[in-house]
Amino acid sequence: MVTPIELIVGLGNPGPEHLITRHNAGFWFADLLVQQCNSAFRMENRFHGEIAEVNIENRRIRILKPMTYMNDSGRSIAAIITYFKMAPEKILVVYDELDLVPGRVQLKFDGGHGGHNGLRSIFSHIGKKFWRLRLGIGHPGHKQKVASYVLKKPSAEDRNAILDAALAAIETLPIFLNENPERAKTKLHSRGIKTHPSNQVESD
Repeated sequence: MVTPIELIVGLGNPGPEHLITRHNAGFWFADLLVQQCNSAFRMENRFHGEIAEVNIENRRIRILKPMTYMNDSGRSIAAIITYFKMAPEKILVVYDELDLVPGRVQLKFDGGHGGHNGLRSIFSHIGKKFWRLRLGIGHPGHKQKVASYVLKKPSAEDRNAILDAALAAIETLPIFLNENPERAKTKLHSRGIKTHPSNQVESD
C-alpha cells in the first residue's frame, strides 16, 4: 500500500536564536532529510517558508519549513497546499513532542493537538486529518515551565537522542511511503534509545 504523501513539513521557529532549541526539532528533521537527499532549501515568500524538493524511492516530495513562527505555522501550510491543490491527508507534519522522552519517535494519523501551538495553528487552517511524526523532547515536569523549556537548547545527551530519532525516522520513510504505515509505526515505536556518555551533557 502506497502512502500518498506529497509534502513533509518540519515545524520550528526562524532565526539563529531558535536554531538549537527543543521547539525546532521539526526543523532539525527537515534539514537532515534535505541534506541526505543532496537537496537545498530556498525561500518562497508566497508560501511564507523555505522549500526544498527531494526524491525518495523515485517519488518527488516537497519539504517545507514555515518561517511564520510556530504559532502561525498553519498559514504557511495552507498557502502551499492551496497552490498545489494538495489534500491534508497527503501531508506529514514533523514536530517536537513533550509527552515522549528524547529518543522516542511516533507516527500517527489524525488526533488532537496536545497543547502544541504549531498544531493548533494548523488545525485552524486545514483541520486535523493529516499525518504526524512526533519527536520526543521530554517534559520539564510542570506545565508552567513548558514555554521556557521548549525554547531552550537541550543537553548534548538529549540533542543526540533527538537527532538519533530523526535519523531513524528518515530511514523508515521508504517503508512508510511505499509499503505499509503500520509496519513503519512498529519499526519506529519498538526501536531502542541509544545512550550517550553523560560527560556530554550540558545544563539548560
